[in-house]
Amino acid sequence: MEQTTHTIHIFGITISAWVYGPGIFVLWLILFYSLKGFLFFWIKRWGEKTKVRWDLCVVKSLHVPLNILILGGGLALLARLLPLPPELDQPAELAVKVLAIIALIFFFDSLVKQGLSNFAGRVQAINLSSSLVQGLVRLAVLSFGLLILLDSLGISITPIIASLGIGSLAVALALQGTLANLFAGIFILADRPVRVGDFIKLETAEEGYVTEVGWRNTRIRMLPNVVVIVPNDKLISSTVHNYYLPDKEMAVLIQVGVHYASDLAKVERVTIEVGKEIQKKVQGAVDNFEPFIRYHTFADSSINFTVILRVKEFVDQYLVKHEFIKALHERYKKEGIIIPFPIRTLDISTRTLEELGSQLQHKS
Repeated sequence: MEQTTHTIHIFGITISAWVYGPGIFVLWLILFYSLKGFLFFWIKRWGEKTKVRWDLCVVKSLHVPLNILILGGGLALLARLLPLPPELDQPAELAVKVLAIIALIFFFDSLVKQGLSNFAGRVQAINLSSSLVQGLVRLAVLSFGLLILLDSLGISITPIIASLGIGSLAVALALQGTLANLFAGIFILADRPVRVGDFIKLETAEEGYVTEVGWRNTRIRMLPNVVVIVPNDKLISSTVHNYYLPDKEMAVLIQVGVHYASDLAKVERVTIEVGKEIQKKVQGAVDNFEPFIRYHTFADSSINFTVILRVKEFVDQYLVKHEFIKALHERYKKEGIIIPFPIRTLDISTRTLEELGSQLQHKS
Protein backbone atom coordinates (compact mmCIF):
# COMPACT_ATOMS: atom_id res chain seq x y z
CA MET A 1 0.00 0.00 0.00
CA GLU A 2 1.38 3.36 -1.02
CA GLN A 3 0.12 6.56 0.52
CA THR A 4 0.40 10.12 -0.74
CA THR A 5 -1.16 13.34 0.48
CA HIS A 6 -4.95 12.93 0.76
CA THR A 7 -4.93 9.75 -1.41
CA ILE A 8 -4.00 6.13 -0.91
CA HIS A 9 -2.99 3.52 -3.50
CA ILE A 10 -4.01 -0.07 -2.97
CA PHE A 11 -3.22 -2.68 -5.60
CA GLY A 12 -2.76 0.05 -8.14
CA ILE A 13 -6.05 1.71 -7.31
CA THR A 14 -5.99 5.34 -6.20
CA ILE A 15 -8.56 6.13 -3.54
CA SER A 16 -9.33 9.77 -2.76
CA ALA A 17 -9.61 11.05 0.78
CA TRP A 18 -13.18 12.06 0.00
CA VAL A 19 -13.90 8.33 -0.36
CA TYR A 20 -11.93 6.64 2.41
CA GLY A 21 -12.29 9.58 4.87
CA PRO A 22 -16.06 9.18 5.41
CA GLY A 23 -15.53 5.42 5.60
CA ILE A 24 -12.98 5.80 8.39
CA PHE A 25 -15.32 8.30 10.09
CA VAL A 26 -18.18 5.74 10.05
CA LEU A 27 -15.87 2.99 11.35
CA TRP A 28 -14.76 5.35 14.15
CA LEU A 29 -18.36 5.93 15.21
CA ILE A 30 -19.26 2.23 15.07
CA LEU A 31 -16.17 1.20 17.05
CA PHE A 32 -16.39 3.74 19.85
CA TYR A 33 -20.19 3.69 20.21
CA SER A 34 -20.04 -0.10 20.49
CA LEU A 35 -17.22 0.11 23.04
CA LYS A 36 -19.16 2.72 25.01
CA GLY A 37 -22.30 0.57 25.05
CA PHE A 38 -20.34 -2.48 26.22
CA LEU A 39 -18.59 -0.58 29.03
CA PHE A 40 -21.80 1.09 30.19
CA PHE A 41 -23.59 -2.26 30.33
CA TRP A 42 -21.00 -3.78 32.65
CA ILE A 43 -20.58 -0.64 34.78
CA LYS A 44 -24.35 -0.45 35.26
CA ARG A 45 -24.54 -4.10 36.35
CA TRP A 46 -21.67 -3.58 38.80
CA GLY A 47 -23.16 -0.35 40.13
CA GLU A 48 -26.53 -2.00 40.86
CA LYS A 49 -24.78 -4.38 43.28
CA THR A 50 -23.25 -1.59 45.36
CA LYS A 51 -24.95 0.66 47.94
CA VAL A 52 -23.28 3.78 46.56
CA ARG A 53 -25.48 5.53 43.99
CA TRP A 54 -22.99 8.14 42.79
CA ASP A 55 -21.44 5.69 40.33
CA LEU A 56 -24.76 5.26 38.55
CA CYS A 57 -25.27 9.02 38.58
CA VAL A 58 -21.91 9.53 36.89
CA VAL A 59 -22.62 6.80 34.31
CA LYS A 60 -25.99 8.29 33.43
CA SER A 61 -24.47 11.76 33.24
CA LEU A 62 -21.74 10.56 30.85
CA HIS A 63 -24.16 9.08 28.31
CA VAL A 64 -24.88 12.18 26.18
CA PRO A 65 -21.47 13.90 26.69
CA LEU A 66 -19.59 10.80 25.50
CA ASN A 67 -21.79 10.65 22.41
CA ILE A 68 -20.86 14.26 21.66
CA LEU A 69 -17.14 13.65 22.34
CA ILE A 70 -17.07 10.56 20.09
CA LEU A 71 -18.76 12.56 17.35
CA GLY A 72 -16.34 15.45 17.88
CA GLY A 73 -13.32 13.13 17.77
CA GLY A 74 -14.57 11.58 14.56
CA LEU A 75 -15.08 15.01 13.00
CA ALA A 76 -11.57 16.05 14.05
CA LEU A 77 -10.12 12.94 12.43
CA LEU A 78 -12.19 13.51 9.30
CA ALA A 79 -10.97 17.12 9.07
CA ARG A 80 -7.37 15.88 9.10
CA LEU A 81 -8.04 13.30 6.41
CA LEU A 82 -9.93 15.52 3.99
CA PRO A 83 -8.09 18.03 1.76
CA LEU A 84 -9.80 21.07 3.24
CA PRO A 85 -8.75 24.58 2.26
CA PRO A 86 -6.34 26.19 4.77
CA GLU A 87 -8.89 28.82 5.70
CA LEU A 88 -11.18 26.04 7.05
CA ASP A 89 -8.59 24.52 9.39
CA GLN A 90 -9.20 26.99 12.21
CA PRO A 91 -13.04 26.82 12.00
CA ALA A 92 -12.82 23.01 12.07
CA GLU A 93 -10.65 23.06 15.21
CA LEU A 94 -13.00 25.61 16.77
CA ALA A 95 -16.01 23.41 16.01
CA VAL A 96 -14.35 20.45 17.76
CA LYS A 97 -13.51 22.67 20.75
CA VAL A 98 -17.12 23.90 20.94
CA LEU A 99 -18.39 20.31 20.89
CA ALA A 100 -16.04 19.43 23.78
CA ILE A 101 -17.29 22.39 25.83
CA ILE A 102 -20.92 21.48 25.08
CA ALA A 103 -20.19 17.92 26.20
CA LEU A 104 -18.81 19.19 29.52
CA ILE A 105 -21.85 21.44 30.02
CA PHE A 106 -24.19 18.50 29.41
CA PHE A 107 -22.16 16.33 31.80
CA PHE A 108 -22.22 18.72 34.75
CA ASP A 109 -25.85 19.68 34.15
CA SER A 110 -26.93 16.03 34.11
CA LEU A 111 -24.71 15.20 37.12
CA VAL A 112 -26.33 17.98 39.17
CA LYS A 113 -29.80 16.83 38.14
CA GLN A 114 -29.05 13.18 38.98
CA GLY A 115 -27.41 14.13 42.28
CA LEU A 116 -30.35 16.28 43.44
CA SER A 117 -32.81 13.55 42.46
CA ASN A 118 -30.72 11.01 44.38
CA PHE A 119 -30.81 13.10 47.57
CA ALA A 120 -34.37 14.40 47.22
CA GLY A 121 -35.79 11.60 49.36
CA ARG A 122 -33.21 12.01 52.13
CA VAL A 123 -32.77 15.78 52.37
CA GLN A 124 -35.98 17.60 53.23
CA ALA A 125 -34.85 20.91 51.78
CA ILE A 126 -34.40 19.29 48.39
CA ASN A 127 -37.44 17.06 48.73
CA LEU A 128 -39.82 19.92 49.47
CA SER A 129 -38.51 22.24 46.79
CA SER A 130 -36.68 20.10 44.28
CA SER A 131 -37.87 22.11 41.27
CA LEU A 132 -36.51 25.41 42.62
CA VAL A 133 -33.22 23.89 43.81
CA GLN A 134 -32.66 22.12 40.49
CA GLY A 135 -33.63 25.23 38.58
CA LEU A 136 -31.21 27.51 40.43
CA VAL A 137 -28.26 25.09 40.39
CA ARG A 138 -28.74 24.09 36.77
CA LEU A 139 -29.12 27.75 35.78
CA ALA A 140 -25.77 28.49 37.45
CA VAL A 141 -24.08 25.53 35.66
CA LEU A 142 -25.54 26.43 32.25
CA SER A 143 -24.70 30.12 32.67
CA PHE A 144 -21.09 29.35 33.59
CA GLY A 145 -20.80 26.92 30.67
CA LEU A 146 -22.30 29.46 28.27
CA LEU A 147 -19.75 32.08 29.36
CA ILE A 148 -16.90 29.62 28.73
CA LEU A 149 -18.36 28.79 25.32
CA LEU A 150 -18.62 32.46 24.35
CA ASP A 151 -15.07 33.07 25.50
CA SER A 152 -13.82 30.15 23.38
CA LEU A 153 -15.55 31.70 20.37
CA GLY A 154 -13.58 34.89 20.91
CA ILE A 155 -16.52 36.90 22.25
CA SER A 156 -15.58 39.14 25.18
CA ILE A 157 -17.55 38.16 28.27
CA THR A 158 -16.39 41.08 30.44
CA PRO A 159 -19.30 43.37 29.43
CA ILE A 160 -21.72 40.48 29.97
CA ILE A 161 -20.40 39.83 33.50
CA ALA A 162 -20.56 43.55 34.30
CA SER A 163 -24.13 43.75 33.00
CA LEU A 164 -25.10 40.69 35.04
CA GLY A 165 -23.62 42.28 38.18
CA ILE A 166 -25.53 45.53 37.72
CA GLY A 167 -28.70 43.67 36.81
CA SER A 168 -28.40 41.41 39.84
CA LEU A 169 -28.02 44.45 42.11
CA ALA A 170 -31.11 46.07 40.63
CA VAL A 171 -33.13 42.86 40.98
CA ALA A 172 -31.96 42.42 44.60
CA LEU A 173 -33.07 45.94 45.50
CA ALA A 174 -36.42 45.52 43.78
CA LEU A 175 -37.12 42.11 45.31
CA GLN A 176 -35.57 42.54 48.74
CA GLY A 177 -38.80 41.49 50.49
CA THR A 178 -39.13 38.38 48.35
CA LEU A 179 -35.45 37.55 48.78
CA ALA A 180 -35.76 37.97 52.55
CA ASN A 181 -38.53 35.38 52.56
CA LEU A 182 -36.52 33.17 50.21
CA PHE A 183 -33.45 33.09 52.45
CA ALA A 184 -35.67 32.67 55.51
CA GLY A 185 -37.22 29.65 53.80
CA ILE A 186 -33.74 28.23 53.16
CA PHE A 187 -32.93 28.72 56.86
CA ILE A 188 -36.14 26.99 57.95
CA LEU A 189 -35.56 24.03 55.64
CA ALA A 190 -31.92 23.72 56.68
CA ASP A 191 -32.17 24.31 60.45
CA ARG A 192 -35.68 22.81 60.75
CA PRO A 193 -37.02 24.75 63.76
CA VAL A 194 -40.43 23.77 62.42
CA ARG A 195 -41.26 20.80 60.22
CA VAL A 196 -44.25 19.69 58.20
CA GLY A 197 -46.68 17.99 60.60
CA ASP A 198 -45.49 19.85 63.72
CA PHE A 199 -48.00 21.56 65.99
CA ILE A 200 -46.75 25.09 66.71
CA LYS A 201 -47.95 28.27 68.37
CA LEU A 202 -46.82 31.72 67.27
CA GLU A 203 -46.29 34.65 69.60
CA THR A 204 -49.31 36.27 67.90
CA ALA A 205 -51.44 33.39 69.36
CA GLU A 206 -52.06 31.47 66.12
CA GLU A 207 -51.57 27.75 66.63
CA GLY A 208 -51.99 24.68 64.45
CA TYR A 209 -50.33 22.06 62.29
CA VAL A 210 -47.62 23.02 59.80
CA THR A 211 -48.88 21.76 56.44
CA GLU A 212 -46.27 23.26 54.11
CA VAL A 213 -42.90 24.97 54.39
CA GLY A 214 -42.35 26.81 51.12
CA TRP A 215 -39.67 29.18 49.93
CA ARG A 216 -41.80 32.26 50.62
CA ASN A 217 -44.54 31.27 53.09
CA THR A 218 -45.29 28.67 55.73
CA ARG A 219 -48.85 27.38 55.94
CA ILE A 220 -50.40 26.51 59.33
CA ARG A 221 -53.75 24.72 59.59
CA MET A 222 -55.44 25.83 62.80
CA LEU A 223 -57.82 23.59 64.79
CA PRO A 224 -60.95 25.35 63.38
CA ASN A 225 -59.68 24.16 59.94
CA VAL A 226 -58.51 27.63 58.94
CA VAL A 227 -55.15 27.99 57.19
CA VAL A 228 -52.83 30.79 58.31
CA ILE A 229 -50.16 31.83 55.78
CA VAL A 230 -47.10 33.26 57.53
CA PRO A 231 -44.21 34.91 55.59
CA ASN A 232 -41.00 33.07 56.34
CA ASP A 233 -39.11 36.16 57.51
CA LYS A 234 -41.89 36.84 60.05
CA LEU A 235 -41.75 33.24 61.22
CA ILE A 236 -38.01 33.11 61.95
CA SER A 237 -38.06 36.53 63.64
CA SER A 238 -40.86 35.61 66.08
CA THR A 239 -41.02 33.33 69.10
CA VAL A 240 -42.43 29.95 68.12
CA HIS A 241 -43.59 27.22 70.51
CA ASN A 242 -43.08 23.86 68.81
CA TYR A 243 -45.07 21.24 70.72
CA TYR A 244 -43.49 18.40 68.73
CA LEU A 245 -39.91 19.11 69.81
CA PRO A 246 -38.06 17.32 71.22
CA ASP A 247 -40.94 14.80 70.90
CA LYS A 248 -44.73 14.77 70.71
CA GLU A 249 -45.45 13.71 74.31
CA MET A 250 -46.11 16.57 76.69
CA ALA A 251 -47.20 17.21 80.27
CA VAL A 252 -50.66 18.53 81.07
CA LEU A 253 -50.94 20.81 84.11
CA ILE A 254 -54.34 21.19 85.79
CA GLN A 255 -54.85 23.64 88.65
CA VAL A 256 -57.07 22.51 91.58
CA GLY A 257 -57.92 24.00 94.99
CA VAL A 258 -59.40 22.32 98.12
CA HIS A 259 -60.80 23.61 101.43
CA TYR A 260 -58.41 24.50 104.25
CA ALA A 261 -60.05 21.87 106.44
CA SER A 262 -59.21 19.08 103.97
CA ASP A 263 -56.94 16.15 104.78
CA LEU A 264 -54.14 16.91 102.30
CA ALA A 265 -52.76 13.37 102.33
CA LYS A 266 -56.19 12.01 101.42
CA VAL A 267 -56.60 14.68 98.74
CA GLU A 268 -53.30 13.66 97.21
CA ARG A 269 -54.18 9.95 97.27
CA VAL A 270 -57.65 10.41 95.77
CA THR A 271 -56.46 12.81 93.09
CA ILE A 272 -53.66 10.48 91.97
CA GLU A 273 -56.08 7.54 91.81
CA VAL A 274 -58.37 9.53 89.53
CA GLY A 275 -55.39 10.60 87.43
CA LYS A 276 -54.26 6.96 86.98
CA GLU A 277 -57.72 5.97 85.79
CA ILE A 278 -57.74 8.78 83.26
CA GLN A 279 -54.23 7.92 82.02
CA LYS A 280 -55.31 4.33 81.35
CA LYS A 281 -58.73 4.72 79.80
CA VAL A 282 -58.82 8.05 77.93
CA GLN A 283 -57.68 8.06 74.32
CA GLY A 284 -54.56 10.14 73.82
CA ALA A 285 -53.28 9.77 77.40
CA VAL A 286 -49.93 8.03 78.04
CA ASP A 287 -51.17 4.88 79.80
CA ASN A 288 -47.91 4.00 81.58
CA PHE A 289 -47.39 7.48 83.06
CA GLU A 290 -47.69 7.88 86.85
CA PRO A 291 -49.55 11.15 87.58
CA PHE A 292 -48.60 13.23 90.60
CA ILE A 293 -49.56 16.49 92.34
CA ARG A 294 -47.65 19.39 93.87
CA TYR A 295 -49.11 21.74 96.47
CA HIS A 296 -47.93 25.28 95.91
CA THR A 297 -50.19 28.07 97.31
CA PHE A 298 -52.16 29.09 100.40
CA ALA A 299 -54.76 31.07 98.50
CA ASP A 300 -57.57 33.30 99.84
CA SER A 301 -60.12 30.50 100.16
CA SER A 302 -58.29 27.28 99.26
CA ILE A 303 -55.03 25.37 99.26
CA ASN A 304 -54.03 25.16 95.61
CA PHE A 305 -52.04 22.46 93.84
CA THR A 306 -51.14 21.32 90.34
CA VAL A 307 -52.02 17.92 88.89
CA ILE A 308 -49.50 16.65 86.32
CA LEU A 309 -50.78 14.27 83.64
CA ARG A 310 -49.21 13.31 80.30
CA VAL A 311 -50.60 13.05 76.76
CA LYS A 312 -49.28 11.71 73.46
CA GLU A 313 -49.56 15.04 71.64
CA PHE A 314 -50.84 18.59 72.05
CA VAL A 315 -54.46 18.20 70.94
CA ASP A 316 -54.98 15.18 73.23
CA GLN A 317 -54.85 17.45 76.28
CA TYR A 318 -58.36 18.81 75.67
CA LEU A 319 -60.10 15.45 76.03
CA VAL A 320 -57.86 14.40 78.93
CA LYS A 321 -58.61 17.61 80.87
CA HIS A 322 -62.31 17.25 80.13
CA GLU A 323 -62.53 13.68 81.43
CA PHE A 324 -60.25 14.34 84.42
CA ILE A 325 -62.25 17.32 85.69
CA LYS A 326 -65.52 15.36 85.43
CA ALA A 327 -64.06 12.31 87.18
CA LEU A 328 -62.32 14.36 89.89
CA HIS A 329 -65.45 16.35 90.67
CA GLU A 330 -67.49 13.16 91.01
CA ARG A 331 -64.87 11.47 93.20
CA TYR A 332 -64.47 14.52 95.48
CA LYS A 333 -68.24 14.50 96.08
CA LYS A 334 -68.09 10.85 97.16
CA GLU A 335 -65.05 11.39 99.40
CA GLY A 336 -66.43 14.57 100.99
CA ILE A 337 -63.57 16.73 99.70
CA ILE A 338 -64.74 20.31 99.25
CA ILE A 339 -63.68 22.59 96.42
CA PRO A 340 -64.58 25.95 98.03
CA PHE A 341 -66.18 28.93 96.41
CA PRO A 342 -64.12 32.15 96.53
CA ILE A 343 -64.64 33.70 100.03
CA ARG A 344 -63.82 37.18 101.31
CA THR A 345 -63.83 37.79 105.11
CA LEU A 346 -64.40 41.39 106.24
CA ASP A 347 -62.94 42.26 109.69
CA ILE A 348 -64.97 45.24 111.01
CA SER A 349 -64.38 46.58 114.52
CA THR A 350 -67.24 47.08 117.10
CA ARG A 351 -66.69 50.83 117.15
CA THR A 352 -67.14 51.02 113.39
CA LEU A 353 -70.39 49.07 113.65
CA GLU A 354 -71.68 51.43 116.38
CA GLU A 355 -70.84 54.46 114.23
CA LEU A 356 -72.64 52.94 111.24
CA GLY A 357 -75.68 52.21 113.44
CA SER A 358 -75.78 55.80 114.75
CA GLN A 359 -75.62 57.19 111.25
CA LEU A 360 -78.50 54.99 110.14
CA GLN A 361 -80.64 56.04 113.14
CA HIS A 362 -79.91 59.72 112.48
CA LYS A 363 -80.98 59.41 108.86
CA SER A 364 -84.18 57.63 109.79
